[in-house]
Amino acid sequence: MKVSVVLCTYSLDVYGHFREAADSILDQTYDDVELVIVVDGTTKVYDRVREDYGTRDGVVLHCNDENLGLLKSRNKGAELASGDIVAFTDDDAVADEEWVAELVDTYETHDALAAGGKMTPAWVAGKPSFLPSEFYWLVGVTHRGFADGPGEVRNTFGANISFRRDVFLDLGGFDPNIGGRKGDKNLQGGETELAARLRREYGEGVRYNPNATVAHKVFEYRTDPVWLLKRAFWQGYSKRAMETLVPDSTGEESEFLGKLLFRFVPDRTKRAISEQSGSQALKALSLLVFTGVVGLGYLYGTVKW
Repeated sequence: MKVSVVLCTYSLDVYGHFREAADSILDQTYDDVELVIVVDGTTKVYDRVREDYGTRDGVVLHCNDENLGLLKSRNKGAELASGDIVAFTDDDAVADEEWVAELVDTYETHDALAAGGKMTPAWVAGKPSFLPSEFYWLVGVTHRGFADGPGEVRNTFGANISFRRDVFLDLGGFDPNIGGRKGDKNLQGGETELAARLRREYGEGVRYNPNATVAHKVFEYRTDPVWLLKRAFWQGYSKRAMETLVPDSTGEESEFLGKLLFRFVPDRTKRAISEQSGSQALKALSLLVFTGVVGLGYLYGTVKW
């Protein structure tokens, strides 16, 4: 089973991180891996990529004529790929050397149509003491409460998700109108919308394998409280938008909200009291604040959508 990994990039500012991401794919223990690099319309970046990877075996290079955005770039990468499986990761992520092998095992064991794994944090500037693990999803990391273990989920994070290539192409790939930045509004949901179509058309979700890990770099700006609060607001906005655009995609959010309110908040509060821990109290307070800000974003989305 051949696996094509699509990796998109566009800026020289993150080129060092891109190289680490690309090299982590080329260093996989699984043998039959193809790396498809799509440069999103930046000639200077493409020249560097061609210089560094143009002669490497198992590497396919492409540069868009103009900046098309991440989802269109990923779709182009899937078209250029030759693998049975097409997987996606980001240029600020580093795949574990067993990542592809674990994904392949999931496909072979469960005859899966799509598979993904766990995003782990790589704290570039240190782990923020106030950020509870229930809200790690704000920084692109798998959060507490995401899943109880291996099994079928709606979707995994976009930096750790894969599909049978024929299924991906049959579905038409990612809808570029769903995800992306527009001014200050960051509408997230490309993977969610595609996974919803997968379930509608094929009756299956994404198989989650927590042993298929990819580390996501959490840069210093992503640990700034103001940035995180803005992120929480626009994530709430995105969730309301997704309810409108893809009505059958929001069950997991409702389930997670129930866990937040009736399990995690009481648990954090109880631990803070019993342990007399300032750190636990801060995380309990942050849990309430972030939940409220997501709710405000959701209400704003209700007005806008």
